[in-house]
Formats: sequence, structure tokens, C-alpha cells
Amino acid sequence: MEEQKNFYITTTLPYVNAPLHMGHALEFVRADAFARYKKLQGYTVYFNSGADEHGQKIYSKALENGEEPQTFVDKNFEVFKKQIESFGISDDIHLTRTTNAHHVMAAQDFWNRVNNNGYIYKKTYQAKYCVGCEAEKTDSELDENGRCLLHPSLIPEIINEENYFFKFSEFQEKLLAFYDTKPHFIIPEFRYNEMKAFVKNGLQDFSISRVKEKMPWGVPVPGDDTQVMYVWFDALVNYISTLGYPDIEGDFKTFWVEGSPTQYCGKDNTRFQSVMWQAMLMAAELPNSEQIVVNGFITGDGGVRMSKTLGNVVDPLAIATEYGTDTLRFFLLKEISSFEDSPFTIERFRDSYQANLANGLGNLTSRIMKMVTNYDVQYILPTDTDLAEFDDAVPEDFHTKLDAFDLKAGMDDIWREVNSLDWLIQNKEPFKIAKTDMAEAQRIVGDLAIRLYIIGFLLQPFMPKTAETIMTLVKEKKSPDKPLFNRLEK
Repeated sequence: MEEQKNFYITTTLPYVNAPLHMGHALEFVRADAFARYKKLQGYTVYFNSGADEHGQKIYSKALENGEEPQTFVDKNFEVFKKQIESFGISDDIHLTRTTNAHHVMAAQDFWNRVNNNGYIYKKTYQAKYCVGCEAEKTDSELDENGRCLLHPSLIPEIINEENYFFKFSEFQEKLLAFYDTKPHFIIPEFRYNEMKAFVKNGLQDFSISRVKEKMPWGVPVPGDDTQVMYVWFDALVNYISTLGYPDIEGDFKTFWVEGSPTQYCGKDNTRFQSVMWQAMLMAAELPNSEQIVVNGFITGDGGVRMSKTLGNVVDPLAIATEYGTDTLRFFLLKEISSFEDSPFTIERFRDSYQANLANGLGNLTSRIMKMVTNYDVQYILPTDTDLAEFDDAVPEDFHTKLDAFDLKAGMDDIWREVNSLDWLIQNKEPFKIAKTDMAEAQRIVGDLAIRLYIIGFLLQPFMPKTAETIMTLVKEKKSPDKPLFNRLEK
């Protein structure tokens, strides 16, 4: 009996105080594509995400709207679910809510573990705090006007109160030793080097609570009804609360201990995921994550950060609604760098759509399947139980690239095959050969159809609806009754 293979992957949890932006879409789509890829490899996959529903920005937005915080997050969570549906996310995704009773209990249990191990203490302090980041800021993280580099429209608040602190400073050597045992813990490597340099420069203890009288919207600190947990300390625990923690058997053992827990995040989240969370796990004497995969930012034209003020924001929901979910996924997975910052403009999006989808994959599928039906072509397709069945036909190093989370490189491999089939049709001209040698034309077109089917199979993690359409057409030897992708009018 073959041993069961398990895999755990999670996104970060976005706040539900505002609509999801293109950076959120990138993170969700990439994590979903990798989850689907692992399923094709025969893994049982636990795919986690959800909503971060505590903290100052949620509390302030709810008050601004004249709503109770719980009413506000309940309503916005429904909006959040509809948004991720537009990204084509797998139906079996597990959505954690940090206001869920189980998560609250798990966060309090985690606090107690860390506290009982001696890593929490209380003191009075003063700090600058960016509500947009929900994080304290040093002067080096502020611009010349004293504003956060990531949220320049917000003036950092000055916190001066008595809070609980996490003994982050005690984990410098432990983290560096851990990193030494995990040469690929953070992908890409240059982000790993950034975090190792950050840790080597020394770690400062950080506040993990807020005074309830000033900001009551959070998980209550166990044993102290005057304080609530700092939103990040609470939210990070979602990665294990979704698995049933504090029960350390069941899904926690299957997927966190034995399932190579992998976390996707944006580059502004790297420190929280790969340093703070790992130290917290060590303090609780729980296993660390297996890998942290870091996306760059999606920018506007010329590398300028997207901003409503600048008017260069592209709404992912609007793109999915107008052009289709798979089209949004295509652009995010093929045209956005796997790890560096990349621009998303409507002009760049439309150019790629026209060239690669309407005139590329869509036109190729139509041409091949029309010849299949017109020439009564017969062929035997490979079985499609899992990706291993296609190893001989998979582009060289395809698995290696995807296993290294370079999803763009995998998509580029698939599109080289698309272009190769286009080239074969143009140069072998089976439509001309059919006039004099039908058997030879049928052989050529049969080979084209099988290779088109394999393209469809390989596209399943990336563009699942398109993949299903292509595979069904080839299986049933049918020509599409409408274009897979309509050509755009200029």
C-alpha cells in the first residue's frame, strides 16, 4: 500500500476592512495553483486562508461606519468570500476567521504556552505605531516626514502604555541556528539573506498586547481583562488553529508536523512570517514552518507602487468580471515575476491577452480541433490519474521549476509548447497534406491533438476552467462552438 503524502499550504490572512487588491489576488492565485499542483502529484492537500478580523484598523473602520466591530467583520467576511471566488480558488480551501471561537481559544492557549515557558513579561514603553501595517516602526522605517514608507498617507500613532512583551531578543541565536539547517527556508534566496541579516543585527522584544480601554477589539489576554492581544500575535496562530490546535494530534500532526507547512506572503510580510512567527513557535515548543515563499509587489507603470491617490490601481475583481477568472490567473501566473516586483497595467494585460490567449492558445485549440473533426482523426490519449503519467511529455525541468515555486517559469514552459504547436501547423501544413495524403494528415493532427491534451493537463493548476475545456474537447474529439478567448477590439 502506497504511503499517503500530505501537504499544507497557507496564504497570509488579509484584513477585512477594505476590498482585496491585486497583491492579494497574486498571493491567493499562486498558493491555489501550487495546492492544485501538489494534488496532481498525488498529495492530500490542506489549503488554508481566511480573514484577519481584529486590531486597530478594523476597530476604527467599524466605528467610522457606525457599526459594531463584529457586525462589520461578519458583513465583510461575506464580501471577502465572494472576492476569492472570483480568483478561481479551490472549493476545498479552509477559511479561518480570527473572531471564530475556536481560534480565540487556540490563541489564548498559545499565549499560555509561551508565557509558561517564560517568554512574556509586562512593561511600560513608548513607540511609533503604523495602523496601516499594524506594526511598530523605528525611525529607519519612516520617511523624512516621519511617515511609514508603505503607508505615507498615515501619520504613525504614538503609543505610551503598559503592555505585555514577547522576549524576541532571546531567539537570535536559535533562529540563526535554525536557518543554518534550512538552506531553502525562505524563497527566493535574496529574501532569505535579508532576514538572516535582520536577525544578525539583533532582535528587540516587541509588544504583544494593547490596553483594552483604548482598543478593545482583540482576543482577551488570559488572566488579565485589562489587555487584549496585539493583532499579529493573535492572527499568526491561525496557521495552526485551523488544524485543530491546541489538539496536537489529528490534522495538526498530519499537516503541520508531517505535511511540510508552507506559507505564501508578500515581501512586506516576510519579517512577521519568517522571523517573528518562527520565534513564537520556538517559544511555544511547537514545530516550525517548512518554507516561506515571498512575492514581490505588483506595481503600476514604471514600477510605481499602486495607489488610489495616484489613480493606478487595477481592481482584480473588475478584471475577472470583464475578462474571466482564468484570464486574471493567466496574467498573474505568467506575466508577473515569481519573486520580483512587476507592473500590472491594463495596456500590458490586454496586449498579453490578445497575443497569448486569443491569438495563441484559443486559436491553436480551435485550429487543431477543427482538423480533428474535419479529418475524422483517431488517437489514444494518455491516462490522467496524476502528473507522473505525463513525465515523458512534460517539458524538461518543469517539476524542478514548480517545486522551487517558480510558477512563471512553469507557465513559460507551457507556452513554449503552445508556440511549438503553432509552428508545426504553419510549417507542416496538415491542411494542405490532407488534400493528397489523408492518412499522413491524420497522423500529424493526431499528434497535435495529444500534445494539446497534455497542454490542457499541465494547465490544470494554473487555469483550471480552460484546462478542463481543452481536455474535454480533445477527449470528445469536438471543435469548440465558440472561441475560448474572444479577440479584443482595438
